[in-house]
Amino acid sequence: MTEIGIGLVGGGYMGKAHAVAYAAVGAVFNTTLRPRLEVIAATSKASAEAYAKAYGFARAANDWQDLVADPKVQAVVIASPQSTHRAIAEAVFAAGKPVFCEKPLGASLEDARAMVAAAKASGLPNMIGFNYVRTPATQFVRQLLADRAIGDVTWFRGEHTEDFLADPSLPANWRTRDRANGCMGDLAPHPINCMLALMGPVAELSARIETVHATRLGPSGPVPVTNDDHAQLMLRFQSGVMGHLYISRTATGRKMGYAYEIHGTKGSIRFDQEDQNAVHLYQAEGPEATRGFTRILTGPAHPDFFAFCQGPGHGTGYQDQIIIEARDFLKAIETGQPVWPTFRDGLAVSQLVDTTFQSSESGQWLAVPQT
Repeated sequence: MTEIGIGLVGGGYMGKAHAVAYAAVGAVFNTTLRPRLEVIAATSKASAEAYAKAYGFARAANDWQDLVADPKVQAVVIASPQSTHRAIAEAVFAAGKPVFCEKPLGASLEDARAMVAAAKASGLPNMIGFNYVRTPATQFVRQLLADRAIGDVTWFRGEHTEDFLADPSLPANWRTRDRANGCMGDLAPHPINCMLALMGPVAELSARIETVHATRLGPSGPVPVTNDDHAQLMLRFQSGVMGHLYISRTATGRKMGYAYEIHGTKGSIRFDQEDQNAVHLYQAEGPEATRGFTRILTGPAHPDFFAFCQGPGHGTGYQDQIIIEARDFLKAIETGQPVWPTFRDGLAVSQLVDTTFQSSESGQWLAVPQT
């Protein structure tokens, strides 16, 4: 076993998830590389010191530049706001260190392109954090599709629906301003990544993006909401299959509606992240009277489940998805071989997001440029 010093930029919601993941991944997966929580950086030295104490890092950095320059930091995890991703990633690559970056790749398509260029020029391992697609259930669905368990795919419907801004009386905050913080910038990258993983590239789309609640209460009265609340996309994949995607942060009652349904000539598949340990599979076999969707509970027979638990149906959770990501990043560093999804896969998501905005503004079907 070989130790590797981890530097973490950002100590909040996702920062904590990654700190826990790198503390646990060696034991869960018996990795050859064993992470050492070396340095953490946050918005201030004081907050970094608090996070270092809480999460078990050896040192708190003065700032992210200090972290990147530290010789004991051998790989960097970026879990800071998306507006900071590009500058940090470019500096880390310049320092000759691998990078894991939370989604989205940057705050704009320009950022994403620049980050891919920096990754390519460095030749170093790089990954982007799309954790939900790593559940044992969705990994199993990818296997089912590859094995043509439902025949030729004929249709796809996906969604990512939550309700954290469904109540119009909720006050304005950072999420209600700036395009990068809207529904398309915040939620949409996850289901888009999933859709591309399951269905392949999108050839063209027609989209509509809307703000449901145009104003919210600010410190001195109503203020305009300057980004989007929900969006819908009609899609044509390069395979020729039609599809639909809906994303919303105002879907009352939905908490983690990362869901999809796929129809094929010999069956169908349904999945909902609110029931993340189950896949619903219909196969057109046997007498019509006894056909129906089968609820398959994930267990040790499914990808990456056994490392967490040996009991079928006992379930994995959100944190386990982050631990699987950490295992994959360590594998990329150890082998020097790309592990999906890389920065280039993140660019594909950013490209589709950008095309969605263009389509909504023009009212036209648009071809999706390929990275």
